[in-house]
Amino acid sequence: MADKPRLTTTAGAPYVSNDTSQTAGARGPVLLQDYQLIEKLAHQNRERIPERVVHAKGWGAQGTFRVTHDITKYTCAKVFRPGTETEVLSRWSTVAGESGAADAERDVRGFSLKFYTEDGNWDMVGNNTPVFFVRDAYKFPDFIRTQKRHPKTNLRSPEAMFDFWAGQPESVHQVTILMSDRGIPVNPMRMNGYGSHTFSLWNEAGERTWVKFHFKTQQGHKHHTNEEAEALIGKTRESYQEDLFNAIDSGDFPKWTLFIQVMKEEDAPKQSFNPFDVTKVWPHGDFPLIEVGELEMNRNPENYFQMVENAAFSPSNIVPGIGFSPDKMLQGRIFAYADAHRYRLGTHYEALPANAAKNANVQHYHKDGAMRFFTNDFGDPNAYYEPNQYDGPVAKPEVVEPPLRIDGDADRYVQEDKDADYVQPRALYELFSDEEKERLYANYAAAMGPCSPEVKERWYAVLERVHPDYAAGVRRANEQMDSDVNAVPITDDTPVEAAE
Repeated sequence: MADKPRLTTTAGAPYVSNDTSQTAGARGPVLLQDYQLIEKLAHQNRERIPERVVHAKGWGAQGTFRVTHDITKYTCAKVFRPGTETEVLSRWSTVAGESGAADAERDVRGFSLKFYTEDGNWDMVGNNTPVFFVRDAYKFPDFIRTQKRHPKTNLRSPEAMFDFWAGQPESVHQVTILMSDRGIPVNPMRMNGYGSHTFSLWNEAGERTWVKFHFKTQQGHKHHTNEEAEALIGKTRESYQEDLFNAIDSGDFPKWTLFIQVMKEEDAPKQSFNPFDVTKVWPHGDFPLIEVGELEMNRNPENYFQMVENAAFSPSNIVPGIGFSPDKMLQGRIFAYADAHRYRLGTHYEALPANAAKNANVQHYHKDGAMRFFTNDFGDPNAYYEPNQYDGPVAKPEVVEPPLRIDGDADRYVQEDKDADYVQPRALYELFSDEEKERLYANYAAAMGPCSPEVKERWYAVLERVHPDYAAGVRRANEQMDSDVNAVPITDDTPVEAAE
């Protein structure tokens, strides 16, 4: 038998045994001086990092993005030069569930991509829906609390969810999508990805345009009904991971086509809606999709924890040619996401393999702290501050973004309950067929069953402003479900068949 590699401690000392503790006598007790045992147990205590507050359950893959169409008139970002191929790390996820939650639950899905460009990492941190529940980051912590467990019951609370949504009627657009057929994609390959927020592109001439990112699945959409999802969860809680891993492992690589919508900077004030409001979409008739390139995910990570669990996506990661917008939710996420990673992974999280820039020469003055496992003295240990005389790295003003036009007084502007919040949900509802509407109503009834009559009435009032038929359909489905539940009183003597 060929010699096997030597087992060592993390400091490189050879292990004497990986089976037995050092003890006083054959029966013990164990000696505290058995430092190899202490190291093994101590490391096990630290093998788990805090799970993400949101998007805890996720599935990832590696692949490439290739530019097939020329959009250089809009952007100088090197990742979008025609023919360019860029390595990509992806992570898809559910929003609300913990890390052990079932994959096939009704929930919004995260859709995040890290592009390792030659100018550094660009992160497209999005969802599988083009809109979101709230438009101001102030309400994001409150929204997420409604998706998590109740402090007393330690159970998920539909009451809290619909109570919050009824008080934030801007949510009705996203909730309509969530309760529709698209609420449970069968796996990551069968759903779209959206940047959701409005971003900006700028070109070599310093001209800015507003932009929306759309990754359209080439596999086609496919979704589970509630009943199909419940049956699947009874068989496996890992259906997404299984489908994704097995597809890539068998060579069936999923693909998406990237499209963008663009809006001239001066056209934003002319719209009948706020183009920086993440609860709104841009009409495709006014802002048609422009094809950019193809994303192919073609490699399973060799170590899930290293490349997917340690992955840290943040919309603050942009590169020259891509910029932000006045979108209030985006502005909040620019800080919150990076800060979440500093808490969850550590000070130097971006030096981990999943997050480290691959094609850019990373040089910064961030020093010391937890996880300072790299050297960045630029060849001279005296260059630990800036400016310095030791040829340390300096800023590059020629990649400056063009000025972002701002107009208005600094204030806390009250969010008004405007009819504009109901226009797009109404248009979406009217697109549904009669069969899709009936499934929408039934999905609501399943989700709202535990809610109090007061919360149900508040939500019906929101739906009424979208469309009277919408409110009536959801009310009817809820009443039918209540009637079915009450039709057969379940007692100790009730036959099992009747109770079912």
